[in-house]
Amino acid sequence: MKDSKVLKKNPKIVTRRIEEETILMPLYNTSKEIDCIYTLNDVAARIWELIDGKKNLARIKKMLLEEFDATQKELDQELSKFLKDLEEIKAIS
Repeated sequence: MKDSKVLKKNPKIVTRRIEEETILMPLYNTSKEIDCIYTLNDVAARIWELIDGKKNLARIKKMLLEEFDATQKELDQELSKFLKDLEEIKAIS
């Protein structure tokens, strides 16, 4: 994914913070359609928070490098994997 890309959250994904966990749940028409919810760790929750439809990927990476103890390579690998997961569940575009 290019660093210039601005990521947007799918408005049909609800985010809730319950105690120390951040949970993503797709919205459905009926409860019978719900087959999964997603629980995010602290880093993933921060990435999700930073995806706001305004910041490009380069800005998000810069902010994460300032906040977390990781190398550029480690961050790129983990971020790439997480964003791929979010794309697969149609949580971002």
